[in-house]
Amino acid sequence: LCCHRSTHKFHTKSFIMFKSVLIAASLASASAFAPAQVAKSTTALNAFENELGVQAPLGFFDPLGLLDNADQERFDRLRY
Repeated sequence: LCCHRSTHKFHTKSFIMFKSVLIAASLASASAFAPAQVAKSTTALNAFENELGVQAPLGFFDPLGLLDNADQERFDRLRY
């Protein structure tokens, strides 16, 4: 009888752990479908939005920030 109770406790703890993992996985997968927050573009980026090669969905893409606070002359120098 003693061994039966300890086995029952083990199964109960396992079931609770399983439910916790299942709920956590469900929440994580649901958050993957949440709409992403879009940051507003700065005026420096908007200055080059109409240039050749700017395409949706990225628009003007400057991952290194080489054109932050740049003027048209610097843009042309780096581009060509």
